[in-house]
Amino acid sequence: MKIDFEHCPGAHCENGVTVNMLRFYGIRISEPMVLGIGAGLFFSYMPFIHLHGLPVFSFRPLPGDIFARVMKRLHIKVHSRRFLNKDKSMKALDKLLERGIPVGNVVGVFFLPYFPKEYRFHFNAHNICVVGKENGIYTVSDPVSLVLNGLKYDELKRVRFARGTYPPFGKMYWVEKIPTTTPDLKSGIISGIKLNCKRMLDIPIPYFGIKGIYLLARNVRKWEKRYGVKNAALRLAQVIRMLEEIGTGGAGFRYMYAAFMQEVSDVLQKPEFRNFSTQMTQIGDLWRDFAYEAARKFKNRGENICSYDKLADKLVHIADEEKRFFTSLRQSIE
Repeated sequence: MKIDFEHCPGAHCENGVTVNMLRFYGIRISEPMVLGIGAGLFFSYMPFIHLHGLPVFSFRPLPGDIFARVMKRLHIKVHSRRFLNKDKSMKALDKLLERGIPVGNVVGVFFLPYFPKEYRFHFNAHNICVVGKENGIYTVSDPVSLVLNGLKYDELKRVRFARGTYPPFGKMYWVEKIPTTTPDLKSGIISGIKLNCKRMLDIPIPYFGIKGIYLLARNVRKWEKRYGVKNAALRLAQVIRMLEEIGTGGAGFRYMYAAFMQEVSDVLQKPEFRNFSTQMTQIGDLWRDFAYEAARKFKNRGENICSYDKLADKLVHIADEEKRFFTSLRQSIE
């Protein structure tokens, strides 16, 4: 069985799977539009949760949230399942494929054979779409790959039940029903922007949104004295890794959100949103500059290496700019 599925590479796995699934059902929207409708910009600093022994930083919402929000706002009915029994999960997947339904899967990255070894790490929230099975080989659409890939039965089962932090437990998801009318992008855009502003500005807990960036800045100033040179550097490396590698969501999502603002300008016929696009591009540049200087600090390379105080100053500046951006965006959308 092989589904006639158009594979298009994307910048991010969950966004890409969402775009490709929607395209299969005749709904063509861009990856930036998916990110925006799904309220995909976020920040969280959670020192009470550890990944590989270090605090967790996230520059995006929880895995699966973007997909769920987009489908809800486009009035598309979806279903998802998790499993304890591995073989039952594979049988359930096969039944959906036999019905010609593309199936999204959450998997671990480390044992994906088509991933280059240098890009493999223990991250259990990667999204792929299984679109066929022939001679025991599953056809996989992975947005971070340029082409369709094949996985053997045991290979797919292994990554679907990867162990470690946040194991996926064979999670799979698929579209059950699409509306008979063309989805209303305008209402989805407005809802997505309002939610993104609310999550960045209004969460009272200091670990999330703009408050979380300010908190990280305050803590970064203390890292070297509190943890010593080596452990402070490891925490800094964790920030860089979360910002630029794990699940993207850092500067890359900021640039994508800037592209979303450009599309919003056309869809809503509001030219002022092009100014928001420029502002968010500049914020993306600030995050990328922070990552660059933090990497130089971690590796102790080059001259005029930033101190932890200067890195914290950069984070405060980023927080100020994001607060100004989302405050103005909220005023405009309302």
